[in-house]
Amino acid sequence: MRILYCNYEYPPLGGGGGVINKQIAEELAKRHTVDVLTSQGMDLPSKTVENGVTIYRVPVFFRSRQASANMPSMLAYLPSGYWKGRQLIRQFSYDVINTHFVVPTGPVGDWLSARASVPNVLSVHGGDLYDPSKWSSPHRHSLLRSSVRRLLKKADAVVGQSSNTIANVHTYYGSEIECECIPLGVVRQEHQDVAPRSRYGLSDDDRVLVTVGRLVSRKGLDQLVDIVKQLDNDRVRLFIIGSGPQEEPLKEIAQKLGVSGQIHFLGQVDDREKLEVLRMADVYASTSQHEGFGIVYLEAMAAGLPVICYDYGGQTDFLESDVNGYVVKLNDRVEFKNACQRLLDDSGLRERMGKHNLVAVEKYYIDHCADQYEKLYEKVIEQHKNQL
Repeated sequence: MRILYCNYEYPPLGGGGGVINKQIAEELAKRHTVDVLTSQGMDLPSKTVENGVTIYRVPVFFRSRQASANMPSMLAYLPSGYWKGRQLIRQFSYDVINTHFVVPTGPVGDWLSARASVPNVLSVHGGDLYDPSKWSSPHRHSLLRSSVRRLLKKADAVVGQSSNTIANVHTYYGSEIECECIPLGVVRQEHQDVAPRSRYGLSDDDRVLVTVGRLVSRKGLDQLVDIVKQLDNDRVRLFIIGSGPQEEPLKEIAQKLGVSGQIHFLGQVDDREKLEVLRMADVYASTSQHEGFGIVYLEAMAAGLPVICYDYGGQTDFLESDVNGYVVKLNDRVEFKNACQRLLDDSGLRERMGKHNLVAVEKYYIDHCADQYEKLYEKVIEQHKNQL
């Protein structure tokens, strides 16, 4: 097959949705021809080939942060992506288009699918449908909701990565919309290096919480900083991997609470360092208000960590309290703090849950995810041929 991915974000830009798109694309590029149409920004080259995937980046002009997009940059992707996409479909004969994120990428994939007369698989990632922390979330606005509903109905197939995401499709956009559920995956790592604690000025007696993600309000990281304060133990350290607009406010909160010395802001790091830090840590903790799937939880499981998170989002498909860690009622800070305390105090409990997670994560590696996408592409291509 020749596959065209449309995604307004693709690494190094953006977060989990772009990362999973990259991993699927590179896995399928081992046996198919794969192109990606994404946004440029941050002085990235307009065309590159990475691990067998040809990436075309179109200028959006307004993007100033690697980790997070803004409304002007997302809107600018629509005309830029469409015009570049027209060139690509004239030059190449694609078998299928896979559009990631109904907002803002959805219209680009829809237009190109209609123009090239090839099927369009629309992958929704959760936050593009429903983000309780944003006033701009499509579910809050009738016009946006109507546009999203139209794109979902027009797609040849809709993919949600969790039961939570699919439930939001049905709740806000139409119970009649058929969805495929394809869980996301993580890349199996050949190296298993662990970051030495001395690199970060830690001792073996320190207890390390770690969290990964964009520093945006939806992640609720102000709660996590406050929980470090509530634990009242200066041997507890919190490592925050990622960057975003909330970084300075979070540093101010840590300063105000008197825990600045316990909070380590690592910023954007490469995958190798991220995984080394995960393996160095004791517990993965997330106060995110909602995750469409939560691929970072799989990364933590693959690093042998127990996970503490809230019970709202796609992670409830594969995380169970007292088994993988603790899944706490949304915004119950007291129970979240108590769960942290239990795990930080009990090395045997951490070890038992971590070993369980190493086994449980096996079915969530990226090759399984890519295989399911491949089968879906074959199905929609065949259906499209039968309709001609």
